Order: sequence, then C-alpha cells, then structure tokens
Amino acid sequence: MKTIKGPALFLAQFAGDDAPFDTWDGITKWAADCGYEGVQVPSWDARLIDLAQAAESKGYCEDWAGKARENGVAVTELSTHLQGQLVAVHPAYDEAFDGFAANEVRGNPAARQAWAVDQVEKGIRASANLGLTALPTFSGALAWPYIYPWPQRPAGLVEAAFDELAKRWRPLLDLADAHGVNLCYEIHPGEDLHDGVSYEMFLERVDNHARAMMLYDPSHYVLQCLDYVAHLDTYAERIGGFHVKDAEFNPTAKQGVYGGFQSWVNRAGRFRSLGDGQVDFGAIFSKLAAMDFDGWAVVEWECALKHPEDGAREGAQFVRDHIIRVTPRAFDDFADGGTDDAANRRMLGLDR
Repeated sequence: MKTIKGPALFLAQFAGDDAPFDTWDGITKWAADCGYEGVQVPSWDARLIDLAQAAESKGYCEDWAGKARENGVAVTELSTHLQGQLVAVHPAYDEAFDGFAANEVRGNPAARQAWAVDQVEKGIRASANLGLTALPTFSGALAWPYIYPWPQRPAGLVEAAFDELAKRWRPLLDLADAHGVNLCYEIHPGEDLHDGVSYEMFLERVDNHARAMMLYDPSHYVLQCLDYVAHLDTYAERIGGFHVKDAEFNPTAKQGVYGGFQSWVNRAGRFRSLGDGQVDFGAIFSKLAAMDFDGWAVVEWECALKHPEDGAREGAQFVRDHIIRVTPRAFDDFADGGTDDAANRRMLGLDR
C-alpha cells in the first residue's frame, strides 16, 4: 500500500489580479502558508506559468518549479481543463466557450480547436519537462446537447459523436504516451465523459489506451446520484488524479438533479467546502490507500457559501486529517509463529 501525497491545492479558483494571487511567487507562498505541500497549476493562466516556455525549456521548468519549492510547495500537476474543453465544442456552445481561447482564434471554431490541441500538446511536453506523470484535463463535448433523449435521438448520433471525440484525442494520447504522461479526464457533467458508461464508450474507441486515465472528483458523482465509493472499485486501475471536493444533494418537492435553472446557492445540488457537504471522505481515502493510488490529494475549492480563503485553509487541514499513513506491517505480525513449506504441508495433512 502507498500513502497518498498531500495536501495540495488547485490554484485555478484563486489566481487573480490582486496580491498575493497575481504572481507565481506570491501564490505559492500563500499556499504554503495555508498548510499545503503541493499545488496543481492552471496552465492557461499566464500570471502563473508561461506554458510555451515550459514546453520547450527544461531550464525554465527547473527555475519555475524551484521557486515553488523555495516557497514550500511542490508542483503536483499542470491542468489543461479549459484547453481540453475546446478540443471538442458543439456549435451550440461556440460563443460561450470562446472566452476560454486566445483572442486571435475567437469566432473561428476551426482555429480555436487547432489552438486547443496545440495547448494540450504543450501541456504534455511541459509536464514531461517537469518530471510530472499526470495531466488533468476535460474531454470536451459534442453529444452533450442531446443528453436527455427528447426528441428521440436519431440512430447513430451518439456513436458518431464519440467516434469523432476519439479521433481528436487519439493523437494526443499517443503523444502523451511518448512522453510518459497520463491524460486524466475529469469525469464531469458538461463533458461527453461525464460518468463511467460514457468513459467506457470513449475508452473502447481509443483501444483502451493506457494513457486515457480518470481524474476522480466525488462531488460530480454526488450531484448525479452515482455511487462514488463503488466507482473506485470499478475503475481502480484507471484513477490517475484526485480532486478533493465536497458536495450535497438535497432534492425537494420542486427541484432535483437539473436544478431548475437556479443559481448555485439555490440548487438542490451544490458544491460545498470540505466537511460541509455529504461526501464520505473517510471511505474514499481508505479505498485509495488500499488500491495503491500513487498520486496527490488536491483540494479544488468550490462552494456556494463559504469564502474561498477560509475554504482553502480549512481544506488543507481536512485533507491532512484524512490521509492514511499506511501501515508497513500486518497488525497480527506479533503472533507470527514462523513456518516453511514442510510445516504448511503438515498443517494441511498432506504428508500423512
């Protein structure tokens, strides 16, 4: 068994234009002061990283990661969530997702997709230069507008969407393999890979590619009413990343999973700061320890109520309290009487 590394913090929700959140030096010092040992970095945020340089220069990566280490935190992973989203965008979402892309490709879906692919490629190369083995990302979505089958979906529609999704991602998975990096798709509503079944549909189309891993975030399963603990048993060999995020689902007579177009604070399903929701993290950390998860416990703060800085500070201690330092020996070793093959055969009555 292995002890999970952590706590770490995903910086995407904290990067901003005010100190200490506006510079790499400032935000890493702040994260360490909050009690974190690692940070997951949004690769699209130029205030924190120059992705193009990181993809080309090991020297840049050594200096950049070294600054974080000097400030008390390790770089756990880069993230290409926003760029991965743009690898596959249904036209219904073109305008909404344009804001994720560079200014020069907005309004041009083909150019935007090419830019997104290039960004993910840079994320893979930068991860390799940093000695990282996991790259969290989103899959994007072509079939998502048809998630509820009304009107009836035409035969072959979903299959065609997943065929195309796999076609777009296969070269990226092969590049990741060449660089020793796992692409960890966050299983997330809004993505075509939003649950186990849809993940398997994709996996089948990329020939069970060894680099097509999962980023496990139980909050997204709570809001879908999925069994997030049994999910770990089912996909133990495919869990390559872990977001520690809480959630609650409290259906009413008026509202359920779909939320009635309400704001997050008024939805039946809400993200919460760690310890304020319904996720059984004791069971999750136990499962991950037993299955030899060799990664980081990364807090992703999203809460409809609590201030982010409070959620971050509380989250570091919450994870620290839940990480299980695995035992190096069996609890009943004290009663070991010693044995050998001959003794085993006598105990089984095989030499009579």
